[in-house]
Amino acid sequence: MDEASLRFTVTDADTALAVGSGSLPVLGTPRLLAWCEAATCAALEPSLQPGETSVGTRVDLEHLAASAVGGTVEVTARTVYADGRLRRFAVSAREVGAEDRPGRLVGSGEVTRVVVDAERFLGRLPR
Repeated sequence: MDEASLRFTVTDADTALAVGSGSLPVLGTPRLLAWCEAATCAALEPSLQPGETSVGTRVDLEHLAASAVGGTVEVTARTVYADGRLRRFAVSAREVGAEDRPGRLVGSGEVTRVVVDAERFLGRLPR
């Protein structure tokens, strides 16, 4: 099964205040979701054929804990289901903790993506 982990540092631009999802200077849920989708893309990338990409079709995400500006979050995506073009990923986000202990869970959920031919997909858009 495909898996990828990406690390991100929370900046002022990632806060709920900055992304319009609240008034606090902590990691905003829309940014956490974007990071989860980035991890799913990274997990899927090695198996894509030339001209293929993937599009997100469904998300179920729980944002469980606040993360302060300056904190580091590691997001992991692991394929849990694959059928033809459909891929379903379990995603989790953890604060990066000390060497001897894992960081606390910031978010978890599931992201579904579908593999598509990029040109064909874009060609279907209304003009």
